[in-house]
Amino acid sequence: MTTNLVMTQPQPYVMSAVSNQWTSDICDCCEDLPMCCLACWCLPCFTCKTSYEAGECVCLPLLDAYGCIPPMTTSLRVAVRTRYGIEGSICKDCVLSYFCGPCTWCQIAREIKTRKNPVFSVVISR
Repeated sequence: MTTNLVMTQPQPYVMSAVSNQWTSDICDCCEDLPMCCLACWCLPCFTCKTSYEAGECVCLPLLDAYGCIPPMTTSLRVAVRTRYGIEGSICKDCVLSYFCGPCTWCQIAREIKTRKNPVFSVVISR
């Protein structure tokens, strides 16, 4: 009687879904209801919290009150886009920051949250 001894085990193959697009649209605010509620009821608190989570100064969002185009919203959107390799333009960032400020902040916060906690799928190969 012969015995076959297996010397190698199946190895996991880890895949990460990294995209050059935003993981949520600008109007997907209700994807994360607690985040959406905080943005609706206390936008200054929400923007400072999001700025902190992005690694920026907590007080920077307060500068948005002093510009025609909100400078902090625009610059943080550009920074997040650049950090994660998301396609876009400064023109689109300015337009969204000006016309959809709270939604822009929610999108930035969702992106940071999603990219900090990526979803991995493990496939066992033989």
